[in-house]
Amino acid sequence: MNRIILVSGNFDPANSYEYHNFLKPLENMGKEVMSFDFKKIMDEYGREQMNQKLLSFVKEHSPDLVIFVPQTNEFIPNIIDAIGQHTLTLAYFFDDMWRIDFSRFWAQHYNFVTTSDVNGIKKFKEAGYENVIYSPFACNTDFYCKKNLPKIYDVTFVGGFNPYREWYINILKKEGIDVKTWGIGWNTNMLSSEEMINVFNQSRINLNLSNNICWDIRYLLNNNRPIRKTLQIWKQSILAFKKSDFKSVEQVKGRHFEINACGGFQLSYYVEGLEKLYNIGEEISIYNSPYDLIQKVKFYLQNEDDREHIALHGLERTLREHQMKKRFENIFEQINMK
Repeated sequence: MNRIILVSGNFDPANSYEYHNFLKPLENMGKEVMSFDFKKIMDEYGREQMNQKLLSFVKEHSPDLVIFVPQTNEFIPNIIDAIGQHTLTLAYFFDDMWRIDFSRFWAQHYNFVTTSDVNGIKKFKEAGYENVIYSPFACNTDFYCKKNLPKIYDVTFVGGFNPYREWYINILKKEGIDVKTWGIGWNTNMLSSEEMINVFNQSRINLNLSNNICWDIRYLLNNNRPIRKTLQIWKQSILAFKKSDFKSVEQVKGRHFEINACGGFQLSYYVEGLEKLYNIGEEISIYNSPYDLIQKVKFYLQNEDDREHIALHGLERTLREHQMKKRFENIFEQINMK
């Protein structure tokens, strides 16, 4: 049995991605998993002591692998290097498509890193790194699952607020389409993971909306909002553009797999590489503009058979290829850990 230390900043079963999609699948694979909540320890002791406690924890338990889910710069480079002297280390990067400086810096301190970018391995190699494993998001299909609940919502979106997403939501509402939203910033209740799964099951259409910094001139010059807010959006976009790592491109995310694993019909933004994971139009539907989104929402609300066909095939593809267990099996094979 392999012993693994999972280093993450959240292990709350109510709302932790890592708890449901990392810890539980690893346990179900028969691995001995110990968790290290760096955020909780850092809040109590500070960054320096948290890192020292992590190093001591690794030395005490002698794991075969330490999996890190870094967020910002919680870890100290020489501590990560020291841990790598005792065991294999793997950083699971979620945002390397746009957090380029961050991921390239930390790649030199871990034995292995992952990329969710379909072109990620090539990009890392061009930057001089060979220790990269392609591992797009997936999900724990024991948790994200079809419940056969009645459809009580027409159109829903679960995810954090940002002005670009709000723009799309308002466009649909102006067309008389009933859209429900949940997430930080929407002035609605936060959903637990279990409640979110229920919404995916209960929605006729689950939206998956982009949240990147958008330069769509229709969005930037939208005249249906106060001028002050438009100026604020322009300011935020320009300031973000000046940062070394800013989100100007979209990526495949966990939500693509979670909705499909619940048997929900998904209408998503397009991102390069999505077509390698799902057959567009057969296992997932996409929109490419506000007008296209309106037309497709209206079409699929009126055509239940088409919705159900896509949702069913998306579910089948997820169960067949996109379980988190399969991602870990691939990683373990590449790092020669059986």
